[in-house]
Amino acid sequence: MYEKEKELFAEMMDIIAKLRGPKGCLWDRKQTLKTLAPNILEEAKEISEAVESKDMNNLCEELGDLLMVILMEIEIAQEKGLFTYSDVLTGAIKKFVRRHPHVFGDVKVNTPEEALAVWKKMKKEEKEGNN
Repeated sequence: MYEKEKELFAEMMDIIAKLRGPKGCLWDRKQTLKTLAPNILEEAKEISEAVESKDMNNLCEELGDLLMVILMEIEIAQEKGLFTYSDVLTGAIKKFVRRHPHVFGDVKVNTPEEALAVWKKMKKEEKEGNN
């Protein structure tokens, strides 16, 4: 399952590394975590606009743009020894599993609202250090 996507994701990571590498793009090599941060907001806004206008072709493109910026941020952090792709993915996986005990555990919910309440409860417990 998702074999093609795994290959494409790896290819995208390789492209980002090449863009940032010694023979890469001068603009991409110049970017920092700080200089790229506004691009995340810009791409998120463009995604929202594409959803509002029901322009699925543009939505697909804008999601790719956001993914590219996110991967660039991770690449820069990895270069600086702050964290790795694996750290980000592992953290996200743990968080999503932990916050969905109604899917991955034995908590029962009957409505989307109950599922959201479980998510919020888990998030609150994490922030309070109870989990």
